[in-house]
Amino acid sequence: MAHELPPLPYAYNSLEPHIDEATMKLHHDKHHLAYVNGLNNAEAKLTECRQKGDFALVKHWEREAAFHGAGHFLHCIFWENMSNDGGSPSLELAKAIDSKFGSYDSFLAHFKAAGTAVEASGWVLLVQNMVTKQLEILTAEKHQDLSQWVTTPLLVCDVWEHAYYLKYQNNRAAYVEAFTKVINWKDVSKRYKA
Repeated sequence: MAHELPPLPYAYNSLEPHIDEATMKLHHDKHHLAYVNGLNNAEAKLTECRQKGDFALVKHWEREAAFHGAGHFLHCIFWENMSNDGGSPSLELAKAIDSKFGSYDSFLAHFKAAGTAVEASGWVLLVQNMVTKQLEILTAEKHQDLSQWVTTPLLVCDVWEHAYYLKYQNNRAAYVEAFTKVINWKDVSKRYKA
C-alpha cells in the first residue's frame, strides 16, 4: 500500500503568529510530500529488486527508504505535535518531566538548547526510552540515523531550514522558541500514556 501525505489537522494559518501560513504550505505540501514520494519510490524499487532477484542496488534503495521514511514518519508526528491550544502536559507526563529534567522550565531550556545546537539540518526530540522508561532529549542531524532504536518519539521539532527560513531566516533559536509556544501537550501526553 502506498504511503500518502496526511492532511494537516488544522488550517495552514492556525499556528500564526508563531509559525506562518506560507511556511506551513511549503513545508507540508512540498517538503513532506517529497518524503512520501521518495518513500513510495524506494519501496517500489526494493520490491522490483526482490522480484527480479537483482540485489545490486538494494543497499541504495534501503538507504533511500530509511531517509524518506524517517522524514515522512517524523513529519506525521510533528504536525500532530503542534496546536495553538495545546494545553499543558498531563499530570503523569509532568511528573516524568520533573523527575528527569528537574522542572518543566529546565526541560524547555534543554529542549531549546538542543534544537538550536543541531549542526546543519535535523530534529530535536523528546523520547521515551522503552528499556529504562525514562524520558530523554535526542537530536538527529540525519534523521535516518537515529542511534537509539529503543525509543518512542513523543515530541519532535523539525529544525531543517525548510521549517522556518521564510519567517525566521537563519535565526533557528527564535524558531525553536516559537515552536515551544505551539506544542500540543494533549498530543504529547497521549503518546506518553500509550
